[in-house]
Amino acid sequence: MSLSNLAIAKTDDLPIRHEGDVHSGKVRSVYWLTMEDSARIIEQRGYQVSPGTQLAVMVISDRISAYEIIWQGEDGLQGVPGKGASLNATALHWFEEFEKAGLAGNHILESPHPLVWIVQKAQPVMVEGIARQYITGSMWRSYANGGREICGIPLPDGLENGQKLDELLITPSTKGILSGIPGVPEKDDVDVTRDQILDNYQAFEFHSPEDVSHYEKLLAEGFNIIADQADEAGQLLVDTKFEFGYIPNPSGDGHSMIYIDEVGTLDSSRFWDKDAYADGNIVENSKEMFRKFLCDAVPEADVLLNKERMEERVELGNSFKVPVEALMATSELYKKTAEQLTGKPMPEINNARQEILDSLSDFGIVD
Repeated sequence: MSLSNLAIAKTDDLPIRHEGDVHSGKVRSVYWLTMEDSARIIEQRGYQVSPGTQLAVMVISDRISAYEIIWQGEDGLQGVPGKGASLNATALHWFEEFEKAGLAGNHILESPHPLVWIVQKAQPVMVEGIARQYITGSMWRSYANGGREICGIPLPDGLENGQKLDELLITPSTKGILSGIPGVPEKDDVDVTRDQILDNYQAFEFHSPEDVSHYEKLLAEGFNIIADQADEAGQLLVDTKFEFGYIPNPSGDGHSMIYIDEVGTLDSSRFWDKDAYADGNIVENSKEMFRKFLCDAVPEADVLLNKERMEERVELGNSFKVPVEALMATSELYKKTAEQLTGKPMPEINNARQEILDSLSDFGIVD
């Protein structure tokens, strides 16, 4: 098997019947189904959703994104083998744990293949819910440069890189570009304060001020569930990002806030090796390891870290090819850590495109 077949990178050209354009994000492609197909599938599969709900097929790839660039590998290897299946399996595990704990539902209705989710449409909240238990990454860089607050939360002097914080910090940022909010630049991924969200809750697509507290509760309690299980698996949950949305209740009386996108994966979270941390060392067990590799491998790390140098970063992303060894090491890390977190082996995928289409054959949407 050639290296090009080990990872699936292109997922937006599958013969899945849909309406509108295929939305292709950093790692997933979303095929919105017609209302007719949605209604038929809801009835056939017995999904407990509100009448008139639109469905989508969400296909995850093995692409790897870091510093807002999708990176290409050497020798035709265009992604990280097994990464997509590991992400999906990890997120599904946490979604199920959240439901068992009575926190909230999620947008996934079925997973017919390790790379495929059938999801229901939700109205997204335009906030990325970020929770931090340790100071590191961008938070540390700001602190080291003299910053003593994050998202309006004051920070004490004397913190050290990698130190555990006295409390879990909720440090939200914008999801997409929002306009007309005082003090919030019209840019994606901008830190915002709790007061800014409360004062402009409708602009952030919350239904009520009370729902701001509700998303914080779902974020903190979800974080604690992941952190507790990760600890048992020898991992420390350092920080993580959740996203939320609203769906109409099946009974037709109001809406419920649910988890959307993914949760607790190696793409959306930082994990550190617990034993190494106890010995005073930080060993990254998440995508942060790949980010560190990039910073060490490229000619100038500031191109990756400085948002003012985005044009140079895009050029670097087009020219720099990640060595096969680095992608395969990342593959092993994703699979191993996912198995530790979920307690289950990761599935083996041999012919991703055909397996995806075969898994959807019973849905009547493969052209």
